[in-house]
Amino acid sequence: MDRSTNLDIEELKMTREQYILATQQNNLPRSENAQLYPVGIYGWRKRCLYFFVLLLLVTMIVNLAMTIWILKVMNFTVDGMGNLRVTKKGIRLEGISEFLLPLYVKEIHSRKDSPLVLQSDRNVTVNARNHMGQLTGQLTVGADAVEAQCKRFEVRASEDGRVLFSADEDEITIGAEKLKVTGTEGAVFGHSVETPHVRAEPSQDLRLESPTRSLIMEAPRGVQVSAAAGDFKATCRKELHLQSTEGEIFLNADTIRLGNLPTGSYSSSSTSSSSTRQTVYELCVCPNGKLYLSPAGVGSTCQSSSNICLWS
Repeated sequence: MDRSTNLDIEELKMTREQYILATQQNNLPRSENAQLYPVGIYGWRKRCLYFFVLLLLVTMIVNLAMTIWILKVMNFTVDGMGNLRVTKKGIRLEGISEFLLPLYVKEIHSRKDSPLVLQSDRNVTVNARNHMGQLTGQLTVGADAVEAQCKRFEVRASEDGRVLFSADEDEITIGAEKLKVTGTEGAVFGHSVETPHVRAEPSQDLRLESPTRSLIMEAPRGVQVSAAAGDFKATCRKELHLQSTEGEIFLNADTIRLGNLPTGSYSSSSTSSSSTRQTVYELCVCPNGKLYLSPAGVGSTCQSSSNICLWS
């Protein structure tokens, strides 16, 4: 025990002596010839550092001001930018917009109270492509024409979706209740026209005319021409032929008149007076089918007036 206590006392003495020596060395006056080494940045380096810091601060302020100005001019908001609004259903664009590059969208529609206008200095072209990128349909609105290129073109009614007009490589179908041609020259067809009914407008005449060639009406089961409340007239410059190859020509009317038939001459000795006016004639037929009139007598006078058959 005594030995360990003596060791502790000696250690304390040594520590105290070291402290006193260190304190005395710090309190000793420094030599006048000792050199001082300043710590830090001085001179032109310090001025350059301040200049770069100031330049960085000015650049940050200018960038911040430009950013605020761009946000103000472009009207950036939480919903979008300017006339462009981002909604849950998509993008809403208000006002006039210009697209310099192709626009790929699924659906374009306007507001309920305004129309949708697509405008271009040259033309407006709408293309439809399949999943392989091949062109399947094209609609071009140009300055001179509107062109549609597709397999089938259809125009439907807005109410019931009924097809009003359709066109493909084989046929053109018009599904409207009435087709009206208002041109002064009418409609010109290069080939045949098939229709079950041709009818004029109310209070208007229906006229079928061929100015330079023939007008032919054919039907395998018959051609019927009817005038329910008027006359039926057939006029020609030369011969009018009524021909039936297997049947008969049937004239059914209360009165049948044949005007301008030639009249044969017949003189009868039994005539009481030559001044008596002839009012009754006999209808005669030549061997070639020509009809003529002969004054009626007691018997048939056709044989006596048959000289008219020699003229035909």
